[in-house]
Amino acid sequence: MLERKRRRSIENALPGLLEGLSDTVGAGRGIQEAMMEQSKNIQGTLGTLLLQTLEESHSSSFEAALSAFAAKTRSSQVQRVMVLIETAIEQDAPLQQILADLSMDYERLNDLMNTREEELLGRGLLIVMFVSIGLPVLIAFIVGLFAPASSGFQIDSFNQTFSLFFGAASAVALGVSGRMLGRFKDALWWMPMWVALSMGLYLGAVVMIGG
Repeated sequence: MLERKRRRSIENALPGLLEGLSDTVGAGRGIQEAMMEQSKNIQGTLGTLLLQTLEESHSSSFEAALSAFAAKTRSSQVQRVMVLIETAIEQDAPLQQILADLSMDYERLNDLMNTREEELLGRGLLIVMFVSIGLPVLIAFIVGLFAPASSGFQIDSFNQTFSLFFGAASAVALGVSGRMLGRFKDALWWMPMWVALSMGLYLGAVVMIGG
């Protein structure tokens, strides 16, 4: 989860870095000088990694520094951009225009990714809340109202079975939501808590309503 957050913060800062590089190169400076300047201006993890890589690469080539920087970010977006910059330098292409185009392209891409992620997060949370909280409370209300233990109904085994069912349903709902968001491994960390919450809500609500 922390790694994904780190990677997305880097990718969201990438268009700003590319725009700054384009402006600096357009002002007549070289790409190496532009990168050093932007590494000091860009806030966050992206700027820190870039500055650290450039400071460590005095004894190596600029291309090696770009590759090392891309590897440190662990971001496919940054890795693709660094390859494109290396190719543009080798072919003596118009670097300013390429950087400007890349900045706009990746800004649109990240906007779409962020919007899509927010939509999926809302849907995933709705699924988990309904299955893990809403459904157990609803069924517990019905069971407690129409088959209360205070009236002599022997439903201990029934309640145990249903609590296990809601625990399993909660695990499935969380897994589906995590899969939707591309965070299945992250969802596994939260699964025990949601399973316990779902089972506890059902059993607690049955006791409160049915006695």
